[in-house]
Amino acid sequence: MQDLAPLFEPVIESMGYELVGVEFVGGGGHGTLRVYIDRDEGVSIDDCASISHQISGILDVEEPIKQAYDLEISSPGIDRPLFKLADFERYAGKTVKVKMAVGVDGRKNFKGRLQGVADAKMVEIEVDGEVFSLPYADIARANLVGEL
Repeated sequence: MQDLAPLFEPVIESMGYELVGVEFVGGGGHGTLRVYIDRDEGVSIDDCASISHQISGILDVEEPIKQAYDLEISSPGIDRPLFKLADFERYAGKTVKVKMAVGVDGRKNFKGRLQGVADAKMVEIEVDGEVFSLPYADIARANLVGEL
């Protein structure tokens, strides 16, 4: 499936929101398309409904998904997913969980303090005093860890 962020981003930004990211999960003939949005003053249910209406129109015209799916519009929440390389710079110093598609030093799961980005393609994370360089292209999923 194509990257849908470029399709949605202009509309979402024109409405005064940030497109945090887009993910499609599920299979077996039915999935869920999640679109995460944010803005400084937070996101309400009415905000999600407005964005949903706009995104539904785009999806109806473009038809980029060929199977049945549900559309969900959501704020990123306390465990904010990290989608873009810029997110890893923006949240340097925060605690993150990273799941790799390809193992690094024999492991796929990392939880520690995000150090930032090196060489424009490596995400650095400190786990128990050791810094790991993780190829951005091999990250399957990354989230901030909610700190209450």
